[in-house]
Amino acid sequence: MVWNPPIPTDEFYFPIMIEPDQFTDNLPPPLMTSDPGSFARSTITERKPQIIQQVIVDNDFPVTILQAIEKFSDEIANRPIQPLHEQAEDTAFWNTELSAYQGHTWLEVPWYFAETYFYRRLLETIGYYQPGPWHKHDPFLKQKQGSIQAGIRWFESEWDNFIDIDPGIVFEALLHSCLWGNRADLSNYTVKEQVYGGSAATDERHLILIDHTEQVRAFLSMGVRRVDFINDNTGKELLFDLALVDYMIDQGWVEQVVFRLKDRPFFVSDGMPADIKSTVSQLCNSQSKATHQLGERLDRYLADGRFLLTDDPFWTSCLMFRRMPQSLQEQLSGADIAILKGDVNYRRILDDRHWLFTTPIESVTGYFPTSFVALRTLKGEIMVGLGPMQAETLSREDPTWLINGKRGIIQMVKKGTCTG
Repeated sequence: MVWNPPIPTDEFYFPIMIEPDQFTDNLPPPLMTSDPGSFARSTITERKPQIIQQVIVDNDFPVTILQAIEKFSDEIANRPIQPLHEQAEDTAFWNTELSAYQGHTWLEVPWYFAETYFYRRLLETIGYYQPGPWHKHDPFLKQKQGSIQAGIRWFESEWDNFIDIDPGIVFEALLHSCLWGNRADLSNYTVKEQVYGGSAATDERHLILIDHTEQVRAFLSMGVRRVDFINDNTGKELLFDLALVDYMIDQGWVEQVVFRLKDRPFFVSDGMPADIKSTVSQLCNSQSKATHQLGERLDRYLADGRFLLTDDPFWTSCLMFRRMPQSLQEQLSGADIAILKGDVNYRRILDDRHWLFTTPIESVTGYFPTSFVALRTLKGEIMVGLGPMQAETLSREDPTWLINGKRGIIQMVKKGTCTG
């Protein structure tokens, strides 16, 4: 392995590793905010201003913070990207990463860097890391709380339908609901917030472009020691994740489940440990007997260690999974399988690059430390593992198939089959 120079701070850095030269040569280009007419570009010109305005509406910020947010908004629209100026443990890391794009505007950089740096800069404008009344204040809390509460109300009306169903059918319904639940992503205002579960999961089977449901079932049902979730959104999606956790433990398939969560507010609706604890608490307080019992079981799993909540600054960084710290790689290698939730995690495991659609996923992800299954609704211009002419056919049927969230994948890769 080849080591990049360490980031110049003793307090906060990620030890960076890259794969041998045969991978780094002849890579496809990254998804860029400069790509004309791309979804990446519209996220900066349309979605980010919407997110900023909602943050202003949802929080009673003083004039000084409002002025800082307004200045930041103007920078995104009109000026080159500026570095972080605050004293914080990750400032040197972010400014080192930014140095590669010095003098560039927000429409001239890799898409994933722009998105992640946006959230870090937004936290700087509100004083998230500084002493005072806004220290560790989640600017998206109101949106997340509303999403969790609405999700639980919906869940209470649906969960009873699962109680007496054959366990094999329940697994498929839950796995597919974990997939389609990703549509409820509050950071994506261009995709309707629709969540399909129960029988609707079967109704939409034809929209799953790669469906490894049976392979996942076979793998888990044999019995495994640990499953790690690399989580995504709160709300309905999180409720399906929690229901799947309960099912796997209750069936005796899994000894322990680990949630790998965000250490700070990120992508509006991404889950932090506090969000999961709040959700479980509200499930426990539900007036619905079945929902209440689900909450009690999850609370018990948390108490006895069968269900663990962890966070790490890597998950909120601009780094691709290939640049994962050695310590985190070692942690993940202890899992029998990882469940990667959502579009962003899919982008990160594929380096957020314009791969040919027919590229075998195994040829790109051999570096990943364990087997994994990606549960992803398509909301970004990246896809691998399709059959010959499948993408061309999809483009004729639906020109926006890559970004409109209508289609999904359940894509499993066993560690022994990786060739990257």
